Amino acid sequence: MNDHPTGAPPERHGDREEIARLLPAPADWDLPREQHLRHKDRLMHQIDHDRTDRDQVARPASTRPRSIRPRSPRTRSARQLLRPAILAPATALALACAVTAGIALTGGDPAPAGTASHGTATDMRPAAALLDRISDATETRADLTVRDDQFVYTREKTRGADLTSGKAVLGPLVDREVWAAQDPAPLRKLGLIREDGQTFPINAEFGDTEGTPAGINRPTYHWLSSLPTDPDKLLTYLYAKTPQADGRERDQAVFEQIGSLLGEVMPPRTAAALYRAAAKIPGVTPAPEARDAIGRRGLGIARDDTRYGIRTEWVFDKNAYTYLGCRSYLVKDTPYGKTGTLLSSAAELEHAVVDEAGRRPTEAQETRAERQG
Repeated sequence: MNDHPTGAPPERHGDREEIARLLPAPADWDLPREQHLRHKDRLMHQIDHDRTDRDQVARPASTRPRSIRPRSPRTRSARQLLRPAILAPATALALACAVTAGIALTGGDPAPAGTASHGTATDMRPAAALLDRISDATETRADLTVRDDQFVYTREKTRGADLTSGKAVLGPLVDREVWAAQDPAPLRKLGLIREDGQTFPINAEFGDTEGTPAGINRPTYHWLSSLPTDPDKLLTYLYAKTPQADGRERDQAVFEQIGSLLGEVMPPRTAAALYRAAAKIPGVTPAPEARDAIGRRGLGIARDDTRYGIRTEWVFDKNAYTYLGCRSYLVKDTPYGKTGTLLSSAAELEHAVVDEAGRRPTEAQETRAERQG
């Protein structure tokens, strides 16, 4: 996430340590991976901007550049991350829930492949049959051509719970667009996010001072196409590479890792292999009542995190077997809410490949038509 060279003066790296010191102890609970990574990216992006603003104020007027980088956009509820140079006390708890969980799930050494428990899964045969049908349908779809200089565009609707008060308070449904860079090289700017009309860059992963390369935390189309298509080999790879977290159930972590990839544009053979690999994880079950963020009911695949009492569901179209979205909710009473409390949900609406970040597929088509005319 750090956009500055490694040779920057030491005092410019102190802000993150100071903010980390101000946060309360981590909560004994983890957000779904995609949600806490989104919080973490916004936090670190805001820190970079606030630090720049303070530097501008501290300089003599004669040495300040005339153009100052604009401040990052504000977001609502728990995602109102920072006021200028100050952490709002109520926000600190939300950051602890989001950022420390994100560090836990993305830090540490990967567990060795021998720790995988996917050798036998006898408790989810109905789910295996359903995932096999989804895999068969997926393999028949046409492949795409994606260049390294292009961007994968995703449009979706999402919502998440605000944990600032210590209770899960569900936020509004949000329109979200993402342009993900496909360049496999380490990048400091990974693309753009536009949410409720506000656009801001996606920064490199926290700690990647030289940029984040394509990989499990930045799955480009070509990286996804390089994954094993044999389900057993793929699952062994995922158990080895999925980031380890203390106390985190390994099977659940890998299930959610696969879920984080399902909304990506990928070769059909890779998607089919992921579904067949998921069928081998113990505890995976059908979810007849599954629905996405906009209420579309479909074929559901779920797994319960028994430690935290959270169910994660994937939703597929009943006829075409296409991926519609996901949701997570409590399946037992916890300090954050009662059984059934929704924590997060998403609905996938559109996927495309475009030549420019910030340009929608329809805008790109209009531009090409004008050039041809």
